[in-house]
Amino acid sequence: MLPYKRSQRVAHLFKEEIADIIMNRVNDPRIGFVSVTDVEVTEDLKLARVFVSILKEEERETGMEALNQARSFIRSELGGRVRMRFIPALEFRLDTSLDYASKIEGLLKKIREEEGER
Repeated sequence: MLPYKRSQRVAHLFKEEIADIIMNRVNDPRIGFVSVTDVEVTEDLKLARVFVSILKEEERETGMEALNQARSFIRSELGGRVRMRFIPALEFRLDTSLDYASKIEGLLKKIREEEGER
């Protein structure tokens, strides 16, 4: 028996393929440096939530808008690369975990500096 569910295997495959499609096939100048951080696929394989991280804060809104407009193109490209009867609908979400981690790191650094002053 396989160690994890089909939806997890599909999510891992989609993460790699969607990242490649965004980097090499989507020709939209509004999409700057985008990285696919995670993909969650529902158990019934009908919806795939794609979490992306956009490096520059000022490009996030336009980048997300461009990704959502390219959603059908990305889905059709994915259909040509993955052998599945049905390709899930794609939903792009901004991944803020890197911002959160950076905020925590800053707070820990500040605490260390305060401890060093004592």
